[in-house]
Amino acid sequence: MENLKEDFDSLVAKTSISDGVDRRGFLKTALGTGFAAAVLPVCAQNVVKTDAKGLTAGEITVNVNGQAVPVYRAQPEGKTNLPVILVISEIFGVHEYIADVTRRFAKLGYLALAPELFVRQGDPGSYGTIAELQKEIISKVPDAQVMTDLDAVVAWAKAHGGNTDKLGITGFCWGGRITWLYAAHNPKIKAGVSWYGRLVGSNTALTPKNPIDIAATLKAPVLGLYGAQDGGIPVATVVQMKDALAKGRSKSEFIVFKNSGHAFHADYRTSYVEADAKEGWQQALTWFKTHGVS
Repeated sequence: MENLKEDFDSLVAKTSISDGVDRRGFLKTALGTGFAAAVLPVCAQNVVKTDAKGLTAGEITVNVNGQAVPVYRAQPEGKTNLPVILVISEIFGVHEYIADVTRRFAKLGYLALAPELFVRQGDPGSYGTIAELQKEIISKVPDAQVMTDLDAVVAWAKAHGGNTDKLGITGFCWGGRITWLYAAHNPKIKAGVSWYGRLVGSNTALTPKNPIDIAATLKAPVLGLYGAQDGGIPVATVVQMKDALAKGRSKSEFIVFKNSGHAFHADYRTSYVEADAKEGWQQALTWFKTHGVS
């Protein structure tokens, strides 16, 4: 439960979304029914909108041991042998913000794939508060299940025009933690970019390791993009992670934005910091290019 508290603190710090705030008008689900616009923006004037012109974009389904896992796919239309980026969502699942991020990558020549990793546990849109969502869905998602689902998505990419010799991963919040873990899990990952993903926490049966536990043995370089004002991920834990990484050879790095808190890239939320979001995006693209994911 301590992990859930830390995640909750991050999600609600300095935003208008908090425990007790009704999300039903804020969030719709994309689970099993296709990926509609899943977010009614808190800050509509900030929302980045990337069209699908010149792209093949929309839902595909990947079968994982009999379970249909929806995946939002975006790629340049008619192109093959594309570098592959896995885009891992926040706890809210694959909604319009995440879909837009995949289209941003596709416009740059990537096959971008955002899987709905909560499909077995339930519908995020059916819970009225973040605390309920954490308790009823997120706390029940095993890391092993996530790793297996992502392995299947990578296999799908390889079979459908993706060049998995140029494989990267990026994720936000909950997905930022998964970014570190999957970079350690799959030796095909060339590089990762973690946006404010939790680094330390309690080890449980469903979450047996946290990023700090795999830091010394990590081989793929991961760029961590974090906010100094994050209420749930203290800078002290970033320092801990740096020390652990220094014992290994992944050459991972951090950029800590001094004026930002959690979710500073999330353009639909009040936590959005435009300058740092844009700088972080450019740093992410450079990181992928430098490490062979382009």
